[in-house]
Amino acid sequence: MADTRLTTGEYIVRLLESYGVELIFGIPGVHTVELYRGLPATRIRHVTPRHEQGAGFMADGYARVTGKPGVCFIVTGPGMTNIATAMGQAYADSVPMLVISAVNARDQLAMGQGRLHELPSQRDLVAGVSAFSHTLLDPAQLPEVMARAFTVFKSARPRPVHIEIPLDVIVAEADHLSAEAWPLPGRVAADPAAIDKAAATLKAARRPVIVAGGGAADAGAEIAAIAEKLDAPVFMTINGRGILKPGHPLVMTGNLAMQPLQDELSASDAILAIGTEFGETEMYPEPKPLVFGGSLIRIDIDPLQLVTGLRCDLPIGGDAKLAAASLNAALGEVRATGGGAARARAVREKVAASLWPACRMHGRLMEIVTRALPDAIVAGDQTEPVYAVNQFYEAPQVRSFFNSSTGYGTLGYGLPAAFGAKLGAPDRPSVCLIGDGGLQFSVQELASAVEAGIATAVVIWNNASYGEIKDFMAERGIPQIGVDIFTPDFVGLAKSLGCEATRPVSLGELESELRASATRKVPTVIEIRAGSALAAALSG
Repeated sequence: MADTRLTTGEYIVRLLESYGVELIFGIPGVHTVELYRGLPATRIRHVTPRHEQGAGFMADGYARVTGKPGVCFIVTGPGMTNIATAMGQAYADSVPMLVISAVNARDQLAMGQGRLHELPSQRDLVAGVSAFSHTLLDPAQLPEVMARAFTVFKSARPRPVHIEIPLDVIVAEADHLSAEAWPLPGRVAADPAAIDKAAATLKAARRPVIVAGGGAADAGAEIAAIAEKLDAPVFMTINGRGILKPGHPLVMTGNLAMQPLQDELSASDAILAIGTEFGETEMYPEPKPLVFGGSLIRIDIDPLQLVTGLRCDLPIGGDAKLAAASLNAALGEVRATGGGAARARAVREKVAASLWPACRMHGRLMEIVTRALPDAIVAGDQTEPVYAVNQFYEAPQVRSFFNSSTGYGTLGYGLPAAFGAKLGAPDRPSVCLIGDGGLQFSVQELASAVEAGIATAVVIWNNASYGEIKDFMAERGIPQIGVDIFTPDFVGLAKSLGCEATRPVSLGELESELRASATRKVPTVIEIRAGSALAAALSG
């Protein structure tokens, strides 16, 4: 007679479904197969990447677009060391990710007996890249631990969470456990007294400025209302792009290390910063200390962030959307006339005049991308086009533009992240911007995307080198060793993996291929070679 008992492995997928999980990224292994037993009984889709790091990056892209946690099933040992880099990127950029792994049986933990995939401590391994890591010692712990994980994703600073299940626990009986999601706490509201003080400071200001980061992605309408009431220019960090719509007269471009932005911050008598770390990775190519001319008001879900990096005159802990709504109400009907639009326009013009040649070339590329694929989600790697467009690109909406040049800074991120983004928003076009070096970190994920039917435009900037590092070495008089790399025939390689692939020779052909990418069921790889006729046309 068949065993009809519900195992912990089967139970966990039912519990995930009750929390609204619709998609899992994973590579089955001998230690995790029990997690797959119950999947057919749920509505959860499974996508198989070709490397655990790819699984993590796909989950990251999915989470950034949807705001929901990306979920991964990862094998013990090498699976966890492989995904640790992706968890590091998600941790640095406050991206919700749930990583569920196996681990050796409870009586084998930390024994050093040479077991398959054995580590001294998986939990210690991922402690620095997760909000918390928990070893499930009893199936009965799972409802509580899962509620803790989803509380981090919903109500705290979202970051990866790791749950590991010993091999003897994963097969243990779980019939007695409820698969119903626990009620979760709501978002944390800001202190009303602090909001009133912030409103008074901002109403008295003659030259206010707003800085909005990725932590404010859900507060776009509220921030726009505050900016318009105060007539305050708004600078959006890379992960905050889209909080104000493209073409809004109060938008400032560039990065905070550029002199036009530095001058504006120095001249301001009140700065409202919402959901931003003021990280140095926002300041490529030359990070500089920030100097504020007036009071700095910071709003952040993480109270420790409010006392990290910069001294803040008025720290306000709380959810960005709730705090911005309260602040908007506290401001009342004030309509300041601080010349905000003129100040923002002056910054944009000065930034545009100071941009280096690559910015103009890749700006033309993004104009073509935007024309061919309106409302596209753009995921980028660490590559010249991304560094360039970070300075001026205005995303069509929030959660539409992100890349690994922020935070942790990993190569190979852009390709799987773009695939995860497309899975999270299947009705929108998806574009990956990546270099030849970064692509070779994760090119195998093209096969995953073909298998999963993911239509994404993969735009490769091929300069046959680690170009940014090569320039960095040259500027410092360092021998350029290890940066001129062999690159394969990307078009031929992509076709062998089942993709559409091309090397366009004109701007018109480039635009045509971008348009076609949205109608296909597999990735479209578009290679642009530095020094080619197409690169020259973009430069012109």
